Amino acid sequence: MNIVVLVKQVPDSGSERSLRTDDNTVDRESANNVINEMDEYAIEEALKIKEASGGDITILTMGPDKATDTIRKALSMSRGSVFIDRAVHVVDPALHGSCAVATSKVLAAALGTLNADLVLCGAESTDGRVQVLPHMLAERLGIAALTGARKLTIDGGTLTVERQTEEGYEVVTASTPAVVSVWDTINEPGYPSFKGIMAAKKKPVQTLSLADLGVAAGDVGFDGATSAVVEHAKRPPRTGGTRITNEGEGGVKLVEFLASEKFV
Repeated sequence: MNIVVLVKQVPDSGSERSLRTDDNTVDRESANNVINEMDEYAIEEALKIKEASGGDITILTMGPDKATDTIRKALSMSRGSVFIDRAVHVVDPALHGSCAVATSKVLAAALGTLNADLVLCGAESTDGRVQVLPHMLAERLGIAALTGARKLTIDGGTLTVERQTEEGYEVVTASTPAVVSVWDTINEPGYPSFKGIMAAKKKPVQTLSLADLGVAAGDVGFDGATSAVVEHAKRPPRTGGTRITNEGEGGVKLVEFLASEKFV
C-alpha cells in the first residue's frame, strides 16, 4: 500500500504564540516551531500499517524553508526496523498567507503526483484547528474521507474506521484510495531512535514549487485567500474576579451574576 502522511510545522502550543503586526499571520520566525502533535499519530499509524502488511510511506509537507526541520523529525520516526521512505516538501514564497481552501488545492495537486492508496493526517492542526482540510482534499481528489478516526482497520482495499464522537463512535467504511484523519486516541507514537535520526539525514526529500504543480500564484497566498484576519489584539491580563459576600442574599446575587454572563 502506498501511504502518504500529511505533516505540518506549527508553533509550539506550549510556548508563547503571536501574530505578525504587518499581515496578521502567525509569527513563525519568533516561535518555537514543532511538528503538529496530531500528525505524529498519523505517522505512527502509517508505520503500523507498513509493519503489518508492507508498503511505502511518503511524508508530504507544505511550508517555508524552515519546515525541513519538521520533515527530518517525521522521517526519524520508526517502529523497530520499519522506517518512512521519503518526503515531499512543497515550498514557494507565494504560499504565504494561504487559507485552508488554497492549502487544500496545493496539497491535492501534490497528492495527484504521488498516487496514494491512503492519505493519513491529523484531525486538526494546533495553530488553525479548523478540521476541514481532510474533507476538502477528499472532495478535490474525488475520493472518500474517513475522519476523526480512533481506530483504523484495513482488509485488502477496504478501510473500516471507528469515528470518534462526543457520544461514542460510529463505524464507517470505504474503499481505497481514501483520506483518513486521526485523533490522539488511535495509538501512542514512539520516540525517534538514534538509528532513526541518523537514517533520516539520508532519506530523499523532493521539493516542489507551485510551477511544478501547475498551480497559479494568484490562487494561493493573500490574493487567493477566501478568509483573512482583519485585526488582532493580545489577550488582556487577568484581573480580579467578582466577589460575592453572603449577607443573606448571596444566592440571589450569584444567580444574577451568572445570568449577566449568560451562564444561566
